[in-house]
Amino acid sequence: MTMHTAIRAMIGVALTTLAAGGCAATDSPAGASDMALERVVFVMRHGIRPPTKDPAKGTNYASDPWPAWPVDYGLLTPRGAAGIRLLGTADRAEYVKRGLIPANGCLAAGAVDAEASAKQRAIKTGEAYLETLLPGCVVAVAHPAKEGPEDAIFHPLDSGPADFDGARGHAEALALAPAGGMPAEAAAYNTEITMLGTVLGCCSATVCAANGAGEACTLADLPTTLAAHPHDRPDLEGPLAIGSTISQTLLLEYLEGMPMSDVGWGRVTRDQIEQLLVFHPVKFRYENGSPYVAQRAAGPLVSRMLGALTAGADGARMTLLFGHDTNLADIGSLLGLDWQVPSYPKDDIPPGGALGFELLRDGKGQRFVRAFFRAQTMDQLREQQALDPDAPGYRAYLPIPGCNAAGDTAPCPIDRFTTVVKAKLAGS
Repeated sequence: MTMHTAIRAMIGVALTTLAAGGCAATDSPAGASDMALERVVFVMRHGIRPPTKDPAKGTNYASDPWPAWPVDYGLLTPRGAAGIRLLGTADRAEYVKRGLIPANGCLAAGAVDAEASAKQRAIKTGEAYLETLLPGCVVAVAHPAKEGPEDAIFHPLDSGPADFDGARGHAEALALAPAGGMPAEAAAYNTEITMLGTVLGCCSATVCAANGAGEACTLADLPTTLAAHPHDRPDLEGPLAIGSTISQTLLLEYLEGMPMSDVGWGRVTRDQIEQLLVFHPVKFRYENGSPYVAQRAAGPLVSRMLGALTAGADGARMTLLFGHDTNLADIGSLLGLDWQVPSYPKDDIPPGGALGFELLRDGKGQRFVRAFFRAQTMDQLREQQALDPDAPGYRAYLPIPGCNAAGDTAPCPIDRFTTVVKAKLAGS
């Protein structure tokens, strides 16, 4: 039994006190406890997967062979699907209690609208979630027939739209850097970069030469830059970007339940993985965080979510969208939403993490919206823990800028919410 398993009960108690604004993670914020839950709309990141491509090909920063996975690169693993089913089971209990779905039987046709990106890991995540959210019910997960321009909701920039001004996105992203620019940003994470270099055994002469760093270098010696693209978001390059990709790989090895002798080749601890995850939101800040990029990248999904919340009486009771961490990062950047799942850095997005909105109705028939983030902790997912009152996972209600003051998670009137979101979609 690990230390983290032994203190499971303590973690469960802590999780109920870490929601935004100091509210309990499973409690309703002020003003919402007596309101009826009418609709839920969310975007969920897929579950556990291997790296999206073979890390030993191209520029390989590791000195040793990478561990094997049970499925091909980028696909949802069986363990990943099992972790998603645990979320579905827990969310079913929550939504049955609140009257959104029936305790027995299925919802009417059209009451659940489920859609995924064209990638297998997103589609299979949706299917796994619905399997336990609505057991025995047939709900198809719609998705594009193939990746590419057809996937305009989840990947609107992948086709390189001619009207996307990459230079503007690049300039806005550069403006997010501290004094001293990107080198200063990298210097702030020198401890983590050095740690990652030790785990990787980096760097070989090939790596050094490929990055213009001479015949011998450390990971910290590689230059940190932000590359511009004419019709796409900017790309972070160098140690911070390498750190984002590799720390995610180490995390996924850990969540997959690999023995610690295989996770990071036995050269990284669980707590060091948590420390190294800081690279992930740094990459999001520069690639997803500029106002222009966020508006264009998140626009299709946010428009879809707003439409689902404001649909008439025939609208779906649940709109469940299954995509990727970039989708959630784009939405969070556009709307100014912040969260922090225990065991993850601020605004990081765990596998299976969901960012969404609830539509509430008070006794007078007035409607309100509140934002939420839902996820499992690292150890809940590694250990495949059932989510229950002693270990509920993370469900936090988030302040909505334009609706709430900092730390305030009170429900936002639907008209006000609509005005705020439409202004963001318009780029104002």
